[in-house]
Amino acid sequence: MSHLNIGVPGAREYYPMNEPAIGTHLSSYAWLQSGEQPELFKPIEIKGVTFKNRIFVSPMCQYSSADGHATDWHLVHIGGFATRGVGAICVEATSVVPEGRISPEDAGLWTDSQIAPLKRIVEFSHSQGTKIGIQLAHAGRKASTYAPWIKDRAGHGTSWVAQENENGWPNNVYGPSAIPWSETYPSPKAATEQDLQYIEDAFAAATKRCHEIGFDFIEVHGAHGYLIHEFVSPLSNTRTDQYGGSLENRLRFPTRILERIRSEWKDKPLFVRISATDWADGPEKSEDGTWLQWGIEQSNAWVDKLLTLGVIDLLDVSSGGNWAKQKISPVAGGNIEHGYQVPFAEAIKKAHPSLIVGAVGTITDPMIAESYLRDGKADVVFLARELLRNPHWAIKAAKALGSEAKIANQYERAW
Repeated sequence: MSHLNIGVPGAREYYPMNEPAIGTHLSSYAWLQSGEQPELFKPIEIKGVTFKNRIFVSPMCQYSSADGHATDWHLVHIGGFATRGVGAICVEATSVVPEGRISPEDAGLWTDSQIAPLKRIVEFSHSQGTKIGIQLAHAGRKASTYAPWIKDRAGHGTSWVAQENENGWPNNVYGPSAIPWSETYPSPKAATEQDLQYIEDAFAAATKRCHEIGFDFIEVHGAHGYLIHEFVSPLSNTRTDQYGGSLENRLRFPTRILERIRSEWKDKPLFVRISATDWADGPEKSEDGTWLQWGIEQSNAWVDKLLTLGVIDLLDVSSGGNWAKQKISPVAGGNIEHGYQVPFAEAIKKAHPSLIVGAVGTITDPMIAESYLRDGKADVVFLARELLRNPHWAIKAAKALGSEAKIANQYERAW
C-alpha cells in the first residue's frame, strides 16, 4: 500500500491536503467527558454556506495596496490566517471608487485589474479549507488621509489630510453634508444626486467582481464614521432633502445601496457592519423626540427594515468613529474593557432572535468569548488585533476550552 502526501485537488499549485479542515473541532477527552462541544467550534450555516467554526477575522486595513491592488503582503497576511484555524476571513475595507479610499494605499475594487490578485488570495484560502469574504466600503468625509504610521511621524495635532503631492485627493472628498469629521480632516462637499447614483452603481459593479473573484460572502461597511454611517447619523447628516432629517430619510440611501448589492448577490451571505452608537455626549433622543445622535434604538429600527427587505444575513456590531470627541466606555485601568461592544450585539440579538449577530471589540480571552456565544449574546465573534498578535488564537482557544481543533499538518510538530 502506498502512502502519499496527497495534494489539494484543483489548487493552482501543490499544497498538502488537511483533513479535516484546519480549525475543525476534534473529539477530545475533556469534550467526551462533558458531552459539550465548545460554542466557538460549532459549525454555522449562513445562507447555504457552512463555516467550520465561529471565530471570524475582522477586516483590518493594511495600507499596503498599489493603486488599490492587493499585493503579496495581502497574500501572506490573509494566507496566514487561512492556515491557522479561523472559520472565516473578511478582507479589509475595500473601496468601490478611487476617492472612497481612506488612504492612498487602501484596497480597491473599482476596476477589473484588481480582480486577479484578490482571486489568488481567495483560491489559497479555499485550498486551506477557510471561507473568505470582503468588506466593500466608501470612506466618505474621512477619505484622503494618511496611513496611521505616516500621521504618527507628523506628530500630534497635525493634519491628517493627504495632499495631492502625497497621492491624496483632498478636493474630491464628499459626504452627506459639508461637515468635516474634525479640523484636521478634509473639508467635504455635500454629495449630489449624481454622486449618489455613481456610488450606488460602483457598489453594484464591485459586487459583480466579487462573483468573479469567488468570495464566499460580502460585508458592507456601515460603521466607523465612513460614508454609510455618515448618512444614518444626525451628527453628520444635516441634509434637508429626501436623504436627511427623519430617520426614514437618513436610512434611505444606505438601504438603497444594500438593496442594489442584494440584487447582484442573491445566493450568498450578505453581512453588514454597523456602529451601534456614536459615543457622543448626551442621549440618543431628546425629550421632544428629536434624534440627537446614532444609537441602539435607531440601529434596531434599521435592522427591522433590512430584515423585512431580505438584504442582511449577518449583522456585525461595532461602534463609534463618527464623532471626533467620542467617549467610549466602559474603561478599566485606562484601557477599554474586554468585549466593550458586546452589550450592543446582545441588545440587537435580543430584539431580533432569528438574526445571526457577530460581536467584536477587544475580544481576547477564549473563555469569555465562549461565554458570549453560550449566553446567547452573539452567534459569532470577530477578532482583529488579537489575531495580529496571535494568529494561532483559534488553536489556543480550543485548548483553553479543554478541547482540540485540527492543526495544519505542517505545524503539528509545534504543538
